[in-house]
Amino acid sequence: MTEVKASDGPLRGRCIAVPESRELDVFASLLERRGASVWRCPLVDIRDAADPGPVLAWVDQVNAGGCDDLLLFTGEGLHRLLGIIDRHAPRSRRPFVERLASMRLVARGPKPGRVLRELGLRPDVVVEPATTQGMIDCLRGVDLRARRVGVQLYGTDPNAALMDFLASAGAVALPVAPYRYADAADDAQVQDLVERMRQGAIDAIAFTSMQQVERLFRVAGTAVQQEALSAALSRTVVAAVGPLVADALSRHGATVQAIPAGNYYLKPLTQALIAVLSR
Repeated sequence: MTEVKASDGPLRGRCIAVPESRELDVFASLLERRGASVWRCPLVDIRDAADPGPVLAWVDQVNAGGCDDLLLFTGEGLHRLLGIIDRHAPRSRRPFVERLASMRLVARGPKPGRVLRELGLRPDVVVEPATTQGMIDCLRGVDLRARRVGVQLYGTDPNAALMDFLASAGAVALPVAPYRYADAADDAQVQDLVERMRQGAIDAIAFTSMQQVERLFRVAGTAVQQEALSAALSRTVVAAVGPLVADALSRHGATVQAIPAGNYYLKPLTQALIAVLSR
């Protein structure tokens, strides 16, 4: 095979802003191999829970047999949960994994399953579409009366819709928040990103989480800054990794022009960008 130089790829000459943090290098490499130049501006960072105490107390409850089902919303959440156990209570890891094997495991999409496979486990149910509503719809046909249902939350979002559903179904919800989101790039860097988009120096911006969207619009706090951000986005191809991120952008008045069809990951997002930018 002939090695394809980055300058010969389908995104040659395009500058794409990437607000991703956790998989920034992976996403940037996908774009650069296809000829793009990447403007890196991670908007949010993912960190362990500020206080591991409540997480470890939840683990103790699970290990004592106090949980029948576990709803896993993210692979990141399970990974962070295991990391907290390893750092603060390593003796709890083996009984925790054994308990996981005995519970009904419901994964929102395929990502939690990847972490489970590293433990020699697999989810009993994989929910598609990978949304809170998809999870609720999946559970409607399940008898949850008096079931103790662990819920690995998406960041620190309490997920009121799911909690209300579980209560109405007669379940006892046991939420745990093993990680949180924090600001990454400082406000000045974010404002620089907006100005570059407004000037037309950036062809596309690709969002991979709702938290990135909220941070961007939070920095543009004043009416003047909001107007500048709207003008910047109108001159830029706006891409979203999936429908939840697209909905967050739409709520802020941004028009999403590139979104993967069906598979909401970095490679399909890259292909969606190619499809739009090569027109």
